[in-house]
Amino acid sequence: MSALVLLAPGFEDIEGITVIDILRRAEMETVVAGIVPNPITAARLTRHVADIHLADVPPAREFEIVVLPGGAEGAKHLAESRLVGEWLVRQRERDQWVAAVCAAPTALLAHGWLKPGQKIIAHPSVQSQFPAGQVQASQRVVVDGKLITGLSAGAAMEWSYEIVRQLRGDDAVARVNQGVRAPT
Repeated sequence: MSALVLLAPGFEDIEGITVIDILRRAEMETVVAGIVPNPITAARLTRHVADIHLADVPPAREFEIVVLPGGAEGAKHLAESRLVGEWLVRQRERDQWVAAVCAAPTALLAHGWLKPGQKIIAHPSVQSQFPAGQVQASQRVVVDGKLITGLSAGAAMEWSYEIVRQLRGDDAVARVNQGVRAPT
């Protein structure tokens, strides 16, 4: 099984690249799909090349996790994408994981993916969009069911490690961190 990382125009550079790096260091097959054709311009105007266009990923392909990096503009594009919504529905139907960071949990909200009362964390600029009690404002990373959310670009490493921890365990995090040397 593998990870599907969705890149939208305006994605937060740190969040997208960090999670791709950490998942690949954890030896997870990581497919990077652009929701638009290449190249994809990130929030800080860096340009990136996805492995595949999301429209070309076969719907029958199963992924252990679908990952949504944030960024205000990136999250807006994720929320507006019919294909992203379809992949989120597939993940729920297959009882597989989803991860979203920063403003990207708003895409989950827009696609009706969040369960009532499901706990999340999101960037402070978007927290008011969620129902009272859903946002765990004192947390940097929140796991609830098969959802992993992260606070912001500053929590990208923690969020990425939590994805590895949930899918591959503490030993995998320790192996990745031998080269990275980040707080885990």
